[in-house]
Amino acid sequence: MRPILIVEDERPIADLIELTLTGAGYTCEQVNDGETAADRIADHDYELAILDIMLPKVDGYELLGYLRSVGTPVIFVTAKTSLKDRVRGLHEGADDYLTKPFEPLELVARVESVLRRTSRANVILHAFGVDLDPAGRTVLQNGRPVHLSPREFELLELLMRNRGMTLYREVLYERLWGDDDTFDTRPLDLCITRLRKKLGWKSEICTVFRVGYRLEKEENTP
Repeated sequence: MRPILIVEDERPIADLIELTLTGAGYTCEQVNDGETAADRIADHDYELAILDIMLPKVDGYELLGYLRSVGTPVIFVTAKTSLKDRVRGLHEGADDYLTKPFEPLELVARVESVLRRTSRANVILHAFGVDLDPAGRTVLQNGRPVHLSPREFELLELLMRNRGMTLYREVLYERLWGDDDTFDTRPLDLCITRLRKKLGWKSEICTVFRVGYRLEKEENTP
């Protein structure tokens, strides 16, 4: 899979985006001004670009034009929150528009959604001998199939895409059950228990007291 290009002039935000996406299994390249980004786009092919709009030298709208000409999907991640700005970004060809501040889990979900729509979601996730194929919806553990329910599969995918990050129970519940107004921790906790049992993961999925769950990183994981 080709890398994701991150174009963001605020380095802490660029670092957060890169950390979030590399933790979810993606390879990233980061640049901090529009002119450098334009040079990279001319010389390299990217799976997806994440752009700020307000950039030094060449702004996000200009970069969007370059990327559209080569067929690279684009997500704007920007502090420009007005309806007018969102409409302009989407009208000019951005595939999605996310405003700052954002939740890392939502960023990963937006990236997944755009890559699926553009038929580029072919990354295989790996952790502790488990290979998860999001497109084929298959799970192999040491080469052998693991049979998971749809909800168990989605939970495992979320954990693997965000390995090393603590995910709040409320966020997991909303992603899996779709309604945080009736939040109940018991179905989620039961789903975690079944997943641990099926994979034989006793310590790999860590319970963070009163917060949520985290899939631990392997020592050699970047």
